[in-house]
Amino acid sequence: MKGLNDITELTTREIDELIEKAEDIVSRPEAYAQKCRGKKIATLFYEPSTRTRLSFESAMLDLGGSVIGFSEAQSSSASKGESVSDTARTAGCFADIIAIRHPKEGAPYVAAKSAGVPVINAGDGGRSHPTQTLTDLLTIKLEKGRLDGMTVGCCGDLKFGRTVHSLIGAMARYPGVRFILISPEELMVPEHVRTDILLRGGVDFRETESLNEAIPELDILYMTRVQRERFFNEPDYLRLRDSYILTPEKLLPAKADLSVLHPLPRVNEISTAVDNDPRACYFKQVRYGKFIRMALILKLLGID
Repeated sequence: MKGLNDITELTTREIDELIEKAEDIVSRPEAYAQKCRGKKIATLFYEPSTRTRLSFESAMLDLGGSVIGFSEAQSSSASKGESVSDTARTAGCFADIIAIRHPKEGAPYVAAKSAGVPVINAGDGGRSHPTQTLTDLLTIKLEKGRLDGMTVGCCGDLKFGRTVHSLIGAMARYPGVRFILISPEELMVPEHVRTDILLRGGVDFRETESLNEAIPELDILYMTRVQRERFFNEPDYLRLRDSYILTPEKLLPAKADLSVLHPLPRVNEISTAVDNDPRACYFKQVRYGKFIRMALILKLLGID
């Protein structure tokens, strides 16, 4: 593997191998503490990030490596007009691997063509976020013990939510997975997800505007926020942002072993009163993200 731009670049076997490696790291962290000694990761973050950036940096540090990079475009030569290609090529002179987040779709692909080292897409606009998907899959595997034979509810912003698009694309490959897509009409999944992944793949799914109706059927509930930064106008954002708010009352008819996931950050779509419910897995998700990124860094650097 020369890098990771989209989850579709990984075969199901490669995903399973990365999850297996991450599970081993969870159980034997000391065995990996010096695997990347002498290696550097450059984190090039043109957009704000807490979990993803800190997760990549913690992953490399826990592998014995080091970190360089920037956390906003204004603190890089992008503020002077430097292209993504030139920035990536420069970073590739100093680092062994790059993780890049950018608001423009396709920017990590452009970076990968110039960098000279493996490039990981850490999120590009509303298109893709493959390491978040790997985090989600690891979380589901650790919580459920499997990735097949379950009903997954995706709720909230399914139109602009890159994490949802990637998760559907990955989990649709596993047998017996069905989706319930819960959103207002304005935020339904894009046609390319519905057609290219679900319909073409013969995946069982249905669309609904009612979370209350869907929740008793779910094994996984994947909540998303309505993203202000993806909207073209403020009135639409304000009208839709509170479409779905998960509360303890709404969880009453849910299965006892439901797992509630969220890529974070949340605004108010999950009440803080849900945080202590044993079915709330979103902060576990944050922790697991470090381990799957450790596994991916090792894979891309060719380190056993």
